[in-house]
Amino acid sequence: MAALDDCYNIADIRRAAKRRLPKSLFEFIDRATEDELAVRNNREGFERWRILPRAPLDVSKRELGTTLFGKPVSMPMAIAPTGAAGLMWYEAELCLARAAKAAGIPYTMATGSMVAFERVAKEVGGRLWFQLYVWPERSITYDLVRRVAAAGAEVLQVTVDTPVPPNREYNTRNGFGLPFRPTLANMTDMTLHPRWLVGTLLKYLLEDGMPKMRNHPAEFNNARTRPTIAPRLTLSDTVDLAEIKRLRDIFPGKLLVKGIMHPADAVACMDAGADGVVVSNHGGRNLDAAMATIDALPGIAAAIGGRGTIILDSGVRRGLDILKAVALGANAVQTGRATLWAAGAGGEPGVARALALFRHELDTAMANSGARTIEEITADLLVR
Repeated sequence: MAALDDCYNIADIRRAAKRRLPKSLFEFIDRATEDELAVRNNREGFERWRILPRAPLDVSKRELGTTLFGKPVSMPMAIAPTGAAGLMWYEAELCLARAAKAAGIPYTMATGSMVAFERVAKEVGGRLWFQLYVWPERSITYDLVRRVAAAGAEVLQVTVDTPVPPNREYNTRNGFGLPFRPTLANMTDMTLHPRWLVGTLLKYLLEDGMPKMRNHPAEFNNARTRPTIAPRLTLSDTVDLAEIKRLRDIFPGKLLVKGIMHPADAVACMDAGADGVVVSNHGGRNLDAAMATIDALPGIAAAIGGRGTIILDSGVRRGLDILKAVALGANAVQTGRATLWAAGAGGEPGVARALALFRHELDTAMANSGARTIEEITADLLVR
């Protein structure tokens, strides 16, 4: 796509997504919560770190590959779970999975996806991870865990930083929620974005009605215009370490706890049987006073580094951000907004473009920093 060829960074891809998507959808993925301080702080956190490059060195032979959970990846990166992906592009979950597989990195499917995990596993394959929200009715939750395990999920990411719905006023204002609330403003906005209307919404309507959350049990698989059956599939504010231990017993693959910011919590999760943690503040979308994840990372790395896998998300926009995260102790990063914007801008080619940009920027940053391998990206390359 010519428009994607004109995207030279993630900011360009974001602008392309903004042009194609209705306002309510774009703001759902683009904005954060309350005064949106945390989402800005995530970026400022990365920007506060500077690189102290090493030279002269022969950096002509660079290797971006590493391993995650003992298996090779082409670069220290995965695609993060994003529940609204299928609203940005028709069956975007398939697009994300295909692009991730082609790029040699994992794709994490969200609980609230519009395509079932089993279908992605069958039609795409690759390294497939699954994100889990623990529902109040635990038996339904555990059935879902067993489902994705049987379908081949390599890693289960248990989200623990969203015990209650966050305060996102713009979603209410835009009528974006469960159920979706049609208003004159958002219906008019949809008609003013015909590429999305015809290429995404109309395809769903012609196929099987309004988009549905296909990982939900069949009896709860309602369209987004209808409410789920509360309170059985709502967020749960009772998830604790005992729950992590239960999930460890049920899921046979690797277990990551997503949403960890405090070193003591990281240690406790490892003691409960986790294989690692995702240092995340949910992209600044939940707690508006949350510290930047890149600032939380060093403490967590000091607490559990070498004992488990550490993945960082929230605010990753450049290959330089990957380098900084690895230098401070992360084994990899995962990106949510960047690849979701890319899916909204151009489907699978858009995601492929975004991942290629990350790879090019990381490769350039490594060369100019004096790091020839991921193992050579160490803390002494950074200054505050």
